[in-house]
Amino acid sequence: MIHLKTAPELETMRRCGRAVAEALKAMGEAARPDAQTQELNEIGESVLASHGAAPSFKGYRGFPAAVCISVNEEVVHGIPGDRPLREGDIVGLDIGAQIDGLNGDGAWTFQVGEVSREVRRLLNVTEESLYQGIAQARTGRRIGDISHAVQSYVERNGYSVVRDLVGHGIGRGLHEDPSVPNFGRPGTGARLRPGMTICIEPMINQGKAGVRVLKDRWTVVTRDRRVSAHFEHMVCVTDGAPEIMTALDISRGGYGQTQAETEN
Repeated sequence: MIHLKTAPELETMRRCGRAVAEALKAMGEAARPDAQTQELNEIGESVLASHGAAPSFKGYRGFPAAVCISVNEEVVHGIPGDRPLREGDIVGLDIGAQIDGLNGDGAWTFQVGEVSREVRRLLNVTEESLYQGIAQARTGRRIGDISHAVQSYVERNGYSVVRDLVGHGIGRGLHEDPSVPNFGRPGTGARLRPGMTICIEPMINQGKAGVRVLKDRWTVVTRDRRVSAHFEHMVCVTDGAPEIMTALDISRGGYGQTQAETEN
């Protein structure tokens, strides 16, 4: 069942979204060579606490940390630890915040030092596919319009959409209806209505779409071990333009690649 949010619920979710965005920015700034993933987790949890927010992920279905931290070929759900980041890595940071029983959720993939041109292009295409999807999150359109926008942009640029994992509704539950796949046909799925809150989160592989779960039962990696990128915003459907509730103070296309280069 899809739950439309009330004005007070939306205001609390905006607070969650601000906590998530500031945590992502702080962790991204700390994602430098030799930083350990557990250090980033501690930064993220500290920022949430400064907003009066609890970490939505910690303990969720047994997950042991506040932040999912996924490096290079790790797609999502990586567990923080003593692993140091290296020059040329990319690191996906995914964090949830809870305030007064309502949730926020967002993710961003950062480069660690200098990365190759090929990896920068993957980051840019994945980020832009997120905004292609968000542009479709308007009253009267359908979930499939979002899904198709992401898929068509990604595949046109030569990358693969992960199909085993999808975006989701969010509110009092961290994961609610409807599911928001990154692939699909336009004009299908649930119709979008004001007050719907959804997480759009492209997970895009440099190589083939196949993934598998490691023995820790959490970390999802690409089967061909090529790198993967993950970007996520929490979005509210309104009577007008979609509201990005996890807006980051980070410029779009900030990885040294122009839009023209991305399209080629």
